[in-house]
Amino acid sequence: MNATTQLAQHLRALYFGGNWSCVNFKDTLEGITFSKAQTKPEGMNSIAVLSFHIQYYLDPVCKVLQGEPLVASDKESFAVPVFESEATWQEFIQEILAKAERFALAVEQLDEAKLYAVFDQEKYGTYYRNILGIIEHTHYHLGQIALIKKMV
Repeated sequence: MNATTQLAQHLRALYFGGNWSCVNFKDTLEGITFSKAQTKPEGMNSIAVLSFHIQYYLDPVCKVLQGEPLVASDKESFAVPVFESEATWQEFIQEILAKAERFALAVEQLDEAKLYAVFDQEKYGTYYRNILGIIEHTHYHLGQIALIKKMV
């Protein structure tokens, strides 16, 4: 199994289950209502904000994997929409999961030799560094979501 296939499997396990931590995005968001998702414990972000922030980077990085330039803004990664109903919150969760699968597929289809090439610009490092960064970033914020879920 090559490295891109392994990275794609790791991404899928992170979002859909089967990783070493036994915590995944889909199951963690299970049962969180849109009202609870928007609750901000003192000094913390809400689950909705963290969920939006996590998924924000999937599309821009996926586009780079497909040969397009990087177009993203850290500031926009916290511009969470207001969820006005349970339906809009649940649609958002499904959208995140669909993006995660598209991202995993793009990683899987990436030529393994490209992993060590410059990602968009030299200051961003390699493709490998950015894919692994997405995984690490998601695990970090998923831990926060899991804790906030217990608080709300």
